[in-house]
Parts: sequence; C-alpha cells; structure tokens
Amino acid sequence: MTPRPPSDGRDPKKTAKSTAKSTAKKAAEKTAKKTAQAKAPTTRKAVSKKATAKKATPAKTSSAAKTSPVSATATVKATAPVVSPAVPAEDRARLLAGTHHDPHAVLGAHPVPGGIAFRAFRPYALSVTAVAGEFRAELHDDGDGFFSGLLPLPQVVPEYRLVVTYEGAVREVEDAYRFLPTLGDLDLHLIGEGRHERLWEALGAHPTTVSGVTGTRFTVWAPNARGVRVAGGFNYWDGTGDPMRSLGSSGIWELFLPGVGEGELYKFDITRPDGSRTLRADPMARRTEEPPDTSSVVHSSVHEWGDAAWLARRAVTPVHESAFSVYEVHLPSWRPGLSYRELAEELPAYVKDLGFTHVELMPVAEHPFGGSWGYQVTGFYAPTARLGTPDDFKYLVDALHRAGIGVLMDWVPAHFPRDDWALAEFDGRPLYEHEDPARAAHPDWGTLEFDFGRREVRNFLVANAVYWCEEFHIDGLRVDAVASMLYLDYSREPGEWTPNEHGGRENLDAVAFLQEMNATVYRRCPGVVTIAEESTAWDGVTRATHHQGPSGFGGLGFGLKWNMGWMHDSLEYVSHEPVHRKYHHHEMTFSMVYAYSENYVLPISHDEVVHGKRSLVSKMPGDWWQQRANVRAYLAFMWSHPGKQLLFMGQEFAQGAEWSEANGPDWWLLDTGYGAEPDHRGVRDLVRDLNAVYRDSPALWQRDTDPAGFEWVVGDATEDNVFAFLRYDADGAPLLAVCNFSPVVRHDYRLGVPDSVPAWQEILNTDAARYGGSDVVNPEPVKPEPQGWHGRPASIRLTLPPLAALWLRPA
Repeated sequence: MTPRPPSDGRDPKKTAKSTAKSTAKKAAEKTAKKTAQAKAPTTRKAVSKKATAKKATPAKTSSAAKTSPVSATATVKATAPVVSPAVPAEDRARLLAGTHHDPHAVLGAHPVPGGIAFRAFRPYALSVTAVAGEFRAELHDDGDGFFSGLLPLPQVVPEYRLVVTYEGAVREVEDAYRFLPTLGDLDLHLIGEGRHERLWEALGAHPTTVSGVTGTRFTVWAPNARGVRVAGGFNYWDGTGDPMRSLGSSGIWELFLPGVGEGELYKFDITRPDGSRTLRADPMARRTEEPPDTSSVVHSSVHEWGDAAWLARRAVTPVHESAFSVYEVHLPSWRPGLSYRELAEELPAYVKDLGFTHVELMPVAEHPFGGSWGYQVTGFYAPTARLGTPDDFKYLVDALHRAGIGVLMDWVPAHFPRDDWALAEFDGRPLYEHEDPARAAHPDWGTLEFDFGRREVRNFLVANAVYWCEEFHIDGLRVDAVASMLYLDYSREPGEWTPNEHGGRENLDAVAFLQEMNATVYRRCPGVVTIAEESTAWDGVTRATHHQGPSGFGGLGFGLKWNMGWMHDSLEYVSHEPVHRKYHHHEMTFSMVYAYSENYVLPISHDEVVHGKRSLVSKMPGDWWQQRANVRAYLAFMWSHPGKQLLFMGQEFAQGAEWSEANGPDWWLLDTGYGAEPDHRGVRDLVRDLNAVYRDSPALWQRDTDPAGFEWVVGDATEDNVFAFLRYDADGAPLLAVCNFSPVVRHDYRLGVPDSVPAWQEILNTDAARYGGSDVVNPEPVKPEPQGWHGRPASIRLTLPPLAALWLRPA
C-alpha cells in the first residue's frame, strides 16, 4: 500500500530526528557512489524466522558498512563487493508509467553480490527504513518515490518490514513485494483451460493470510493490459505504488496487499495496449458499492447457513415430477424500502401463506440502472448492494428455505452493458465481448454480447452459474433471453450477420456454452433446476446434452422451459369478448399439440404486465365483475393445464394498474378501509386455494411431462366456450377440470367420464362467493349415469357457472 501523506503537520521531534538522519545519510551516500557500480540480480530465497533472526543480528560498524548507501544506523559487516541497489532506469520508467509486468522482480529484497538489495516504491514518502528484527537501515531516497539500499547481510533474505515516514505520520507496514505468488499452478492451469469451476475462489479480492501476514489477495484477468495496479481507499485511489505482477501467459495479474481487509473499496487501474489508462471495477467482485457508486468492495462471508434439511430434501424428487408453483418477485419494489433482512421477515411468510412452492427473483446481480430491473448486469458475482450485503442476501435465501420455499433467480448470461468502468473492452480491447463488432453489438438493447467461443469467457459464465447455486444456495436459474444467444441472425437483417461454419444461423458457440453450463450445474448441484426463457421452437431445449435430436444437435440440457406459445395464445383468447371466443377456441387447445415436446413452465411474468400490455385483470373484457371472473377462471385453467405455473407479484390480487418498479404492487387495494377490498382479497384467496389443492393433487403435477397424464374430455365445444379434460397421477387417480369461458350458466351440462369412478366431488369452483363469484356451485357428489358421451361409457351432468372453472375428483 502507498498512502498519500497525511495532511496534518509533522511532529517537531520527529522532524529534528529525520534531519539528523538525513545528514548522516548524505555522507554515507557520497562515499557509496564511488564504490557501488554493479547491477543487482533479482532472485530471492525464503528463509525461516529462526534463520532470519540469527543472521540479521547487528554487528560493529566497519569500513564496508560506511561505503554502503544506507543510513549510518546500519551496522552490519560486508562480505562481498557492493553493487548499486537502485531500481534500474528502464524498470523505474515502467513502474512510473504503470506498464511493468513483474514489479516483484525489482522491488522488495533480493540477494546480490555484496549483500541484500532493498528497493521500495513509496510515492509521497519522506523516508523508508527496512526493519528486520533488531536491525534497522534507512534506505536512500532515489527520487520519484523510489528508495533503495544495499545491506551487507548474508545471502538469505530476512523477514522484514518497512517503516515509512510521511508528512505528519510514521507507519510500520509489511512490504507487498516480499511475498511469492498466492495463486497456485493448478488454478492457473484450470483457468487456462477454461475449466475452473470455482473461478471465484481464484480471481477477485480475497482476504487471506500469507506467511502469518493478513491482507487481501487481488487477482484479475486482463491479458491485453500492459500493466495493472490496484487502486482503492487504502491508497487514496492512487495505485502508482501498488503494481501487480503478470502470471505469464494466463493473462492473470496478481498482488497480495498486507493490511487491506473487509469492506475496503477498490478498482483495477489498467494500462491499455495504447498506453492510455482505465479504472475498472472487478469483474469477479463479490460485493459492490450501492449504485450509482461503482467501486468493488473486499468481502469475506461470515453467514452460517441453517437450511441443511432443505438442501437434502430438494434433490429427492426431480422438479418435473414435483409440485412447482412460482411467485415472481422484483425484490426492490415488492415492499419498497425494505432491505434483504427486512424482506426476510415478510416475504417468506407471505409466500408460504399463499402456498407457492418457489419464488423467482428478477435479477439480483449488481446493475447500474434500476430501470433495467437487473437485466443489464455489471457485477455478475455480487448481489445488488441496494438492499444490503451479500450476507444479507444469504440471510433472505436462508429464511425462505427454512419456510419451505425454494428460491429461483433470473440469470443473464446473454449480454452486458457498455459502461466504461465495467466489462466493455475491459483491458483496452474486446475481451468479454466478441471481437467482431457485428457479433458483439446486441441490436435490441444497446448492449454487448458475450464471446461464447472464448474459453475464459465461457469459464467466467459457467462458474458464475455454479457460484450462485453453491455460495447462495439458489435452487434454480431462469436463464434470460436464450433465443438471442442461439441465433446469429437474432434481430438482424440479411447482410448484418455471418452464417456459421455449416452455413446455418445457429450460434454454435452459444449452444456449446449452454450445454456446458447445464451439464456442470446439474453435476455439481443436486436438486437445482435450470429454466430457459426461449421463445422459439428450438429443438431439444430440455433434452439431455448427450441425446442428439432431429436437428443434429444434442439437447441444451435445461430442466424446464417457459412456454411462451401457451402464454401468448391463452392471453389472446381471454382478451376477446366471450361472443367472439368461439373463433379463437384453438388458441386454448393448440398448446396440447406440443405440450410434451419440452418440460414446460406456464409463465404470466412481469413481461406481460408492463409497457402498455396492462395488468392481467385489465386484459379481460367486460365490467369489473366479469374481469375478475375471467381472471379467476383463467388462473384455474392455468393451474390445471400440464406444466408448472408462474405468476408475477400483484396479479395474485388482481391489481388493475401495470407494474412499475418505482412503486411496486398496489398493496393499498387490500386495505380493509377500501371499498373494493373484498374483490381483490377474493382473487388472492382463490390463488391460495389453487395452490393448496394443487399441492394436494399429484394428478396436477406428477405427470406434467407424460402424455398419459392428460386426456381431453371435450376440446371442441367452440359454441359453448367450454374446455374439459382429465389429469392423472402416477397411480392413475384422476382429476376432472372444466372451464366455462362464457358469461352464462350452463345447466345439466353433460360430460363423458370414466365409468370406474362411482362419484365426483367438486373441490374447487372459481365462482364461489368467497372469491367474489355468483356462487353457482355443485355442492353434492355427482354420480355418473350409464349414458355414453364424448366417447366414454358413462357421463355426468354438471351446472357450469358463468366465466368459471371447476375441479372435481373421485368422492
């Protein structure tokens, strides 16, 4: 570390003492200039404390000592001809310019003919003294912050410290340039291969202890840099005196800084290939300042997890065979103003009360612009500081797990913003982004696309996926914008993209990356699920990576995929007036044509309730009662349709306004003093009951990916706006779902059913009075009649309420 001189004045006693030393020093220097001519070699050896203490004992003053360019206080006998200890001119110029690749070879202590050469680079220092046990030697001031001295010690480098005098302060510190590299050969080998699956343990800032000395190890990948220095609050944001060393062809730069610890702010001061400089946040930072501030923060976690039982339980049953009902949340606006720890007191209780099995968090990785909702990430390894520290976020995840709720997280490996303090041209050239500007520029969002063909970039992203699962116990990653990664021509016109080596439009590098990411996550993290937001008909999104499909590609390896087709079609259907719905009947049935081509999630996400798309209830036709009735019927249809469910916050109580990240959900709609509160509370009560019955009914989730788990009863009642189907669990037990999307009551509506069920009991009716409906129900068990209908030997007659859905199961 090289702090600037303190602004207060110097102690007069210390000043007098310094003046006396200076006089003696100049006399010694004058004599030394006549004899110190040779150039000092730069090797050094480690010694034990015991050996050092023995060999660094002061001796009587000798004539050799008088010729050495050190303070007159150095009283050690010389054993060889002395040489000049000063930093050579070329090295000196490179250190000042920030372009030295190996400062440790020059600075620090090194055996040379005539003793040990000590060299320090301490800008703003008035004097520097080397201290080894009882031995003290003031180094010569070579100008520009360089200090040196040749001490006639035996050819073994002792353990030493530096006493650095600034104006108004004297500090005894460890010399950063006396330590060997703290990154091992195995780490460098794995990084070079792009296979370091715990990359965050090798790169970034890590508080650690080296040879009994506490400090922080800084490492960064910057292969195009001419030099890298560490700048931070600990050196007044002047990294001149803290240059890092290059660890060969790996492109990694490293420096252990003693005395730097938890909470310190830092960045990397990078000299670009053209000689210009840029100050960059750490791509591997595990903590950041709160935006709009952009510094990285040294962090070491102390959180103690209490969710071991949850982690052991989550891997027992595959996700696609489990109940999976998701509440999507934007943490900063769910309850505006709450921190991670405050959210931990409210969110788990709310989600548990409503019966959702999981929450999905919109991106929590650090991002500079809150209006991006986290989808333009600059800190891929740091939870946003807007709501607290990384340990605070762990506390929230822990609380959700202890409440029995899984935690999914949106993850954004497709692109990153162009901020000049972050990843864009990080070391002066395209590094994380593709070197071809046409491939790098994302045409829709003004961002940069990752270079998935570069092994270090793939490693950065694959390790990042593992990081969130292993370090934060995340149960699943919903991967954003997969389609934009898979296609070279995504949002590009002819002539704006180049085909792949086979002449196709597929991004082969992105395919390989996604396969590697999924395979790695599933291998390392039992029970974790990956979910693709993929809006096209790409073949095999949820197929295993080693199974090749008709397209010739192996599967991408995701566990689940958002069913964007179902979402668009079903919302299109319910947005029509009931009288017109018969012309759009197929939009509700077409999803079953491809329902088992992938493992699907049915998403009513934030994307569907912003930017003029209106909230879910506002999409519905009719008056206020009809709008709510439509929402209730639609949600029951969604919960009974093959696939998992996802609902965005605020839609569970029929919020009328679009979502805004500035305000969050309109919780005031649930205030008892508000006149329409029962209307909104009724919809929320329905969502609670949907989840409760859903979790209690394996027929609704156990065979979501098995065609034998679904049968149409009637799918072509276009004039009636009625849909009816059966769901079956693994043992063949059925559940009957009937949806009437017309605003009229249909009495004695006959439906064909299996003759093996003696009676059917209504277990859920979205028209019940407690939900705000008209209370047209079937309270008694309904027995089949031996009249064939819909191709079945038996049938039942039901009263279908208006704009409502019923669920029945064997009585």
